[in-house]
Amino acid sequence: MQTSPPAARKFNFDNKPHILVVEARFYDDIADALLTGAQSVLDAVGASYEKLTVPGALEIPAAIAYAVKAMDYDPVRRRFDGYVALGCVVKGETRHDEIVGHESARALQEVALRYMLAVGNGILTVNNREQAVARARPDGENRGGRAAEACLCMIEIKQQFHLSSKRRWVAKSG
Repeated sequence: MQTSPPAARKFNFDNKPHILVVEARFYDDIADALLTGAQSVLDAVGASYEKLTVPGALEIPAAIAYAVKAMDYDPVRRRFDGYVALGCVVKGETRHDEIVGHESARALQEVALRYMLAVGNGILTVNNREQAVARARPDGENRGGRAAEACLCMIEIKQQFHLSSKRRWVAKSG
């Protein structure tokens, strides 16, 4: 199924957003395609971003929670306005894929609600590699780009409700 590419949407931000992209590189080719799609959307709106790699989809929510908690210890570091989760879970012979897919999605939602985060979920759950490739490719369903767009939409909504922290740079006294 061919769909229109994301990033056609115009966003209205108080400041250019700063995003943490957390990617699980269990399937390198799928991860590359998801990341390319996400980066193209973020670049199109002028967002800055940092990339963090984790072993698999289950580790993505914990990495996001670490990034949030790290702000308590480093007042100078620029806060992230949103988070993009990228990964792929392919059906196997056991129920492992169901558990990983369900638990990673549940934990992403939990961390988003607990910390009031703008999160775009780009963790694919598919039956086979062919489905993963079709969903990940930037010239296909571009789920990485769509996850980035979802993150940007949530940042915009947070701004509408005045929930976005104003960016502050604090000089270290020494």
